[in-house]
Amino acid sequence: MGHGGVILDLFVMLAAAKVLGEICERLRIPGVIGEMLAGVAIGPYALGWIHPGEMHAQIAQIGAVFLLFTIGLETKPREMLRVGGVASLVALLGVAVPFAGGLLVMHLTGHPVIESVFVGAAMVATSVGITARVLSDIGMLAHRASRVILGAAVIDDVLGMLVLAAVASLAMGHIEWVRLGLLFVEAIGFVVLIAWVGSRVASRLHRPVFRMKSRRPGFAFALLLCLGLSVAAGKVGMAAIIGAFLAGLALAEKKEDWDLGERIEGVSEFLSPFFFVVLGMEVNLSAFNEPSVLGLAVLVTVVAILGKLVGCGAGAYRLGFMDSLRVGVGMIPRGEVGLIVALLGMQTGAISNAVYGVVLFMVVVTTVLPPFVLAGLFRGERPESNAAEPIGC
Repeated sequence: MGHGGVILDLFVMLAAAKVLGEICERLRIPGVIGEMLAGVAIGPYALGWIHPGEMHAQIAQIGAVFLLFTIGLETKPREMLRVGGVASLVALLGVAVPFAGGLLVMHLTGHPVIESVFVGAAMVATSVGITARVLSDIGMLAHRASRVILGAAVIDDVLGMLVLAAVASLAMGHIEWVRLGLLFVEAIGFVVLIAWVGSRVASRLHRPVFRMKSRRPGFAFALLLCLGLSVAAGKVGMAAIIGAFLAGLALAEKKEDWDLGERIEGVSEFLSPFFFVVLGMEVNLSAFNEPSVLGLAVLVTVVAILGKLVGCGAGAYRLGFMDSLRVGVGMIPRGEVGLIVALLGMQTGAISNAVYGVVLFMVVVTTVLPPFVLAGLFRGERPESNAAEPIGC
């Protein structure tokens, strides 16, 4: 950080995100792409204006939390339950197919088992923040394909957490099966509890909350619920953003009654760009100076894209070709979760610098490419036409 410290960094990041986001919007490109490109431009591997550290990572996480909370507010639990069976199948195949593909590619190219496992694990994750932002920007959150994507992403996070825990144990030389079992039970119990009873509990708390004498008690309660469930999600081994999403779900049925309106959207509009800018800052193109590394990176990326496209698309086959294609594309972004897997591999010495570069390349491409395609696949579509349509399980 230069002169001015945190405030200057925030100013530069937000200004760059808004300028490039506006340019992209005018070119009919999702604004999230502009925000990520802003991070690339001002980051340490380009202009070098900002060198991301722990503070930037924390701000990015807060941005992601409020982005997913806002998305949850737009997604009613009853609608999520209608796609439960399809979303579960999408999540299961979306984990199994990419993991197997990554494992096979790395094994066939002569890499050690532990490196192959880490690359497969990095392919498993879905960064719901990227897709959710695009769906929100184009007004398609109510579409049935969008509801399947969001539901599958929650299940995907539970499964991804288990894969990550298993890989971390493997890197230390053994797998703690009892600990994995406990993590699975905790995570599933947490999601089911909040998704099923969260809105009922929130409804009962509405009257006591609004009896408070403080200003805007509903808004204050919403913020506390968002942060509280984010912390709780972290305690059971899940991503904080899933807790924030479930908090939004709990208030979604009676969002108007909580008097949130534009206030919570304003908070998200301010904070969420930092998440995408920091993601962009992680892009280091110099990792691919070696032709062999670049070739492997391209191969792994193609397999990562096809893994989600085929696996998740097949899981959504009941929706018809176009919606299954939308689901497949919407589940492609790896985002920050893939980076966490790669970083863990580096820290434990399980993967080399070259393989870290391969995973980084895969994460960047799978994060940047889908928003372009997804926006095009929804062009001309009306979400109202099938927003309430139930989907067989």
